[in-house]
Amino acid sequence: MHDMMKERILRRLEPLSDERAYQILDYIEFLESKYAEHRPAPPSVFQRFAEGVEDTMRAGKLSASTVAETMGLLNKAMGVLNGVAAAGKSVAGEVIGAAQDATKAGTRKE
Repeated sequence: MHDMMKERILRRLEPLSDERAYQILDYIEFLESKYAEHRPAPPSVFQRFAEGVEDTMRAGKLSASTVAETMGLLNKAMGVLNGVAAAGKSVAGEVIGAAQDATKAGTRKE
């Protein structure tokens, strides 16, 4: 799907209620199961967790607004966790780089 189509779909979704958005999601998943030309990109661990929570809440017949509010909070928490993970990767990368530099410097002295 091209970018303009994605933007057009998103623009049409914006004014709809959460209840209608969940109906659309269900329909998209139905269409995907019947007509998808390829598998979608696999979700991250955080996305799988969030989608599982969302599906469980929806199966429990909670209101769409309650599910949406909860998912909004969960999305914020996931943003924080992603930030922490990125910071951890950055620090690890710097430590590895420093260790490699130290190893190279030690090898040159010999």
